[in-house]
Amino acid sequence: MPVISTPQDFNEEELYVDLRSIFGHPLVLKCEGFNFAGSIKLKAATEMVALAERDGVLRPGSILVESSSGNLGVALSMIAASKGYRFRCVTDFRCNLSTRQLMETLGSQVDIITADPDAIGGLLGARLDYVRALCASDDRYVWLNQYTNPGNGMAHYRTTAPAIARQFPRLDVLFVGAGTTGTLMGCARYFWEWHRPVRIVAVDSVGSVTFGGAPGRRSIPGLGTSVRPPLLDDSYVDEVVLVEEADTIRACHRLARRGFLFGGSTGTVVSGATGWLAQHDARELTAVAIAPDLGERYLDTIYQTDWVRDLYGADVLSSDELTAGTLAA
Repeated sequence: MPVISTPQDFNEEELYVDLRSIFGHPLVLKCEGFNFAGSIKLKAATEMVALAERDGVLRPGSILVESSSGNLGVALSMIAASKGYRFRCVTDFRCNLSTRQLMETLGSQVDIITADPDAIGGLLGARLDYVRALCASDDRYVWLNQYTNPGNGMAHYRTTAPAIARQFPRLDVLFVGAGTTGTLMGCARYFWEWHRPVRIVAVDSVGSVTFGGAPGRRSIPGLGTSVRPPLLDDSYVDEVVLVEEADTIRACHRLARRGFLFGGSTGTVVSGATGWLAQHDARELTAVAIAPDLGERYLDTIYQTDWVRDLYGADVLSSDELTAGTLAA
């Protein structure tokens, strides 16, 4: 039994769920939400804070500031509380209420952008402008900038990918959701350098511009972006699968009906992965998908019937069928 002194010292790395009995495809889900931050973002947050401390950028009296749709904000709130830093999270209306309350309970300040979306960068662009203005106003602010910070990807190069490689030495295909693309790039670079090829399939939301798609409305936080992530290097990605948010919700509810409560990012990845497997001869493939988070923070959105019906129509959950994600051009 582990005995820890700080919350970031605990993270369950070796938990996998076999989804074959639920979706009918040979897919194993790596669960990343079993830590005190509740998501895979704990890894990136820990790495980025450690880098800033080693470089002397983050020191006593500094104020951490970051743009986040939720999960990274919670991870940084937890780390800031354990280390004695102040933290200010800049988010927008898509951030779940429970996530905002959790950050505030941990002692962080949460700023919700109410300005009109940036003409080019959307809500993310407006959030980034707000962060830049804060940093210009006071030199105590330290912006880790998850969108450009090399520690974001390095965390997964050092931990997530090696853990998968140890468990599945004959891995054929890995499905990774694309947000900041830190997880995607860290894992892709690791397997690119590994001794045997692994097909890397990025899963993104319809309406995201990450891989050159047209911008569109996205109501589920986590994956997708309105600004192409600077961390992204397309050459490491073999294929891209785009998932409609309605299919994200269907995947989440289908998992929940079997006792697995996952978050929106996980629903998107599972939908995209099962769609890809349905279009390929997957009987002999070893396939793994990464589940970034758990579902408790989505009880007032994805798992709230009125919210779902208002945004996606009354019949979005009327069918048990899961629509396949679409391959991006």
